[in-house]
Amino acid sequence: MHHIDVRLEKDVYDANNSLANHNAQHLKAHGVRAFDLLGAIGSGKTALIERLVPLLEKKGLKAGAIAGDVYGDDDFKRIVATGIPAYNANTGKECHLDAHLVEHAIDHLPLDKIDILFIENVGNMVCPTDFKLGAEKRIVVISSTEGDDVVNKHPMMFRDCTIGVINKVDLAPFVGANLDRMQADIRRYNPGMPVFRTNLKTGDGVAALLESILA
Repeated sequence: MHHIDVRLEKDVYDANNSLANHNAQHLKAHGVRAFDLLGAIGSGKTALIERLVPLLEKKGLKAGAIAGDVYGDDDFKRIVATGIPAYNANTGKECHLDAHLVEHAIDHLPLDKIDILFIENVGNMVCPTDFKLGAEKRIVVISSTEGDDVVNKHPMMFRDCTIGVINKVDLAPFVGANLDRMQADIRRYNPGMPVFRTNLKTGDGVAALLESILA
């Protein structure tokens, strides 16, 4: 029985990754660069999109987004308010987006009017790691308010991402979070990953982060 479970799991991942590659090719054919945003609920994924959209506009780049949530459209409404095309992808009971949901969402977006696509995953630090979606980089957003042991508790998330963001740096003293410890933990699990410290309320650190995203 155990072997059957393992084989089924592998089949699910293989099918997902094959579809993710198809998504990547489809986006590339339309000249769209896609980036995954991962992190817990409240870490700042939506706020990051809100900050990046006007910076991209200054560079002459048009953004679009897929808002992934188990239920509801709170993040989607915030993203639409920035003026960019977006699609709300509800997962129902699933705690992550998968390549099929993203394929469906892409079909509802005006790809020829989008240069940069943000795929905001469901707020979860575990489930999304195994499911590639077709993006060229994966950005993980954590916040000081999650505690400075958050990285140590979720090593796979950091091994599988390409850029790290430590948000809500202004609140670190109030919650007793050691930002240096958080950054050192990220380095331990993914030594080459660039890490940016941001305050998305003020926009501090976002310009440098965008340069790394687009690099």
